[in-house]
Amino acid sequence: MYPAPGTTRTSRTTRRTTGPTALAAAVALLAGLTLSTLAPGTARAASVVLEAESAALSGGAATAADHGGYTGTGFVGGFTDANKGAAKATFTVQATAPGTATLAIRYANGTGSAKTLTLLVNGASAGQVTLPATANWDTWATVQQSVALNSGSNTVTYAFTGADSGNVNLDNLTATTGTTGTTTPGGTLEAESAALSGGAAPAADHGGYTGTGFVGGFTDANKGTARTTFTVTSAAAGSGTVDLRYANGTGSAKTLTLLVNGASAGQVTLPATANWDTWATVRQNVSFNSGANSIAYAFTGADSGNVNLDSLTPVTPTGSTDPGTDPGTDPGTAGAAVPYTSYEAEAGTTNGTVLTPDRTYLNVASETSGRSAVRLTQTGQYVEIRLTAPANAVNLRYSLPDSADGKGLDATLSAYADGQALPDLQLTSRYAWVYGAYPYTNNPADGQPHRFFDETRATFGRTLPAGTVLRLQKDAGDAAASYTLDLVETEQTGAADTLPAGYLSAADLGVTPGGQDVTAALNAALENAEGQGKGLFLPAGTYTVSDRVNLSGVKLRGAGVWHTVLRGTGLKGGLYGTGGTSTVENLAIDGQNTVRDDANGQAGIEGDFGTGSVIRNVWIRHTKVGLWINAPTKGLRASGLRIRDTYADGVNLHGAVDDTVVSDSSVRGTGDDALAMWSDGAAVTNSAFRHNTVQLPTLANGAAVYGGSGNSVEDNLISDTVTAGAGITVSSRFGQPFTGTTTVSGNVLRRTGSLEVNWNAQLGAVWIYADQSDLTQPVVLNDNTVQDSTYSGLLLSWQKQVADLRVDGLVVDRAGRHGIEVNAAGHGTFADTRISGTTDAPLDVTGGFTVQRGTGNTGW
Repeated sequence: MYPAPGTTRTSRTTRRTTGPTALAAAVALLAGLTLSTLAPGTARAASVVLEAESAALSGGAATAADHGGYTGTGFVGGFTDANKGAAKATFTVQATAPGTATLAIRYANGTGSAKTLTLLVNGASAGQVTLPATANWDTWATVQQSVALNSGSNTVTYAFTGADSGNVNLDNLTATTGTTGTTTPGGTLEAESAALSGGAAPAADHGGYTGTGFVGGFTDANKGTARTTFTVTSAAAGSGTVDLRYANGTGSAKTLTLLVNGASAGQVTLPATANWDTWATVRQNVSFNSGANSIAYAFTGADSGNVNLDSLTPVTPTGSTDPGTDPGTDPGTAGAAVPYTSYEAEAGTTNGTVLTPDRTYLNVASETSGRSAVRLTQTGQYVEIRLTAPANAVNLRYSLPDSADGKGLDATLSAYADGQALPDLQLTSRYAWVYGAYPYTNNPADGQPHRFFDETRATFGRTLPAGTVLRLQKDAGDAAASYTLDLVETEQTGAADTLPAGYLSAADLGVTPGGQDVTAALNAALENAEGQGKGLFLPAGTYTVSDRVNLSGVKLRGAGVWHTVLRGTGLKGGLYGTGGTSTVENLAIDGQNTVRDDANGQAGIEGDFGTGSVIRNVWIRHTKVGLWINAPTKGLRASGLRIRDTYADGVNLHGAVDDTVVSDSSVRGTGDDALAMWSDGAAVTNSAFRHNTVQLPTLANGAAVYGGSGNSVEDNLISDTVTAGAGITVSSRFGQPFTGTTTVSGNVLRRTGSLEVNWNAQLGAVWIYADQSDLTQPVVLNDNTVQDSTYSGLLLSWQKQVADLRVDGLVVDRAGRHGIEVNAAGHGTFADTRISGTTDAPLDVTGGFTVQRGTGNTGW
């Protein structure tokens, strides 16, 4: 929920802070080697990113940092006319088997015209590489070549020969290898290719190493400075391991300190090996962010050092390319079981611009899954993904520029499967981009643009097998100035359902698809079916509705979410429960709302659903709200929902709703709380949000409980809250006081919490907010995991008391402020609460709150 106009409390704050905001999602340095890790046993291409400044440079090529936009610690310049015929940058690429590899060089060319270098692979020319002009020296692009690599170590050189025009800068090389054969679980990163500092340096004066050498320099002379930093890309946030291969011929155990994304993960003991030619391995458990992670071994002042490092083998969470899971879903635990496979655009192959991760409100990246995406601005730029499961349909989350009048523009985006053209995707910015102050307008003159993204779906006309390379590309006919691609979901639509037993066909009752308004005919058909004690079947097609379609104890069934669509008109068009036991299933509701209008807009599904109703397998988008369930609904079961890009809440259980469960649903891009229980006038009771996946609520919370009794938020996966909300909140800000226990258990929260810009308040991942009334009843937090919280992991506020908080099994793994932050009176018990990787003190308590410590707490 968000306050109605005029109720914003600018005088209140959870804790006001001064100075720069500390974000736990600060971008990890991309120096060194980046590996796209694989699940054990996976046979798939692996990609490494090699920073040019860590390559072997000769002939005048040299490291520089006098232009912006580079990755790592700098870039390589010196490809100037003075060094023509001499300047070279040589990378070492490891391949697990001989075969074809793809090399993508990231470069800047601010000369105004295309330039060339020559590509040498293992000393032999692989042809001249043309590097088109970029907008300026701070703008980077990527060009790609396919080459043959040997098994093992390969040299890849970009040379300014006498036949080239040179005069470019090089940033990094992405090498995709292993298109034949397999990779080891997690892959192996050679230490000599990592980012070395403080005296750490490559060496080869002892035997038994892998790759081209090992890293020494961890000597007493470099105590306090020597460091080796690997960069590991994880497809999802979560727990994993790193195996460090080392030699220690000193005769006694030595130590280094492990730093994960800049935070200490503890001291690592390296037992003695037989001699300096004998290597051993030690393993540590680590928590990975989604995307790039820096894994550093440092010889700090507290360490004994004096070891050599050979390689690092990471094993990361499986992540978003597993069939049937949303990005980062933990199968069988938190999140929804979904019928599609998700791919992050930035994890694919691209020659476009990968957005720097950012959580700053009004920044485009702040509204992206994982806080990054890919922008295509030039003809020929693309994103490619390799399908891990067969698919005949795609859903794309994207952003186009808005039109000058705020009404949006339309554009196509080209698609290819293994190089063969697919039907163009039809995109629009009509349903994106709002401006000004809450509840926002479509007028660009009001400033503060946000809500940048929308989604489109399309079928391919054929099934693409697993392994197909799906390319989305800006071609000459794709006229938008830019395309920002966030994520891609692919699936099999299945055949359209036919008339089931016990149903009447709407086609036989005068309801036909097409542009004509069928609201009256559809209402009449439902009354007819109800009168006969039958359900109503809507065959495949798109049906235009201009107002509410009433449900009063009747079953409404479509041919499938990809086949039967109810399309609204303007602000209206949706299903409205008027009591009785109804079923709604197997259809999509496609609203036409373009702005939030609480008074006149209609929900996708709203009203009183009596006792024992069922809503399942429904896809809702572009409506005011997805589900708005009113009293006296009891025993409703809603599951398999996809709710996308609503202008207000995704789901709201409103008033005296009882025993209602929303489960196994995916909610993304809502304009207010994604999942809310609002005891407005009377209590929501004994209801649950269970096993849902929530992404990117652009305002307010991932899940919220405002008053009530016996309600729970269980086993949900919630990620990337944008502004004015937490991952999960239990709050007396709205609604009736709490009258019974509220339980929050088994949830995973990733990159949640956000800044409430009206209050300048930094909201935690889990937020217990005693605002309008005391929280006197038990609030139970069991077995929740907070990963990479933007601010504090658990926040308790404000001027009222939290009288009975019970925390057991809370894990806070990285937080931009505290692990636990309290600014309220009251009392809480804490057991098995583990905190690590906080920017500020793990525990910060003010307001007279009593912390009672049980057993099993660590880190605070």
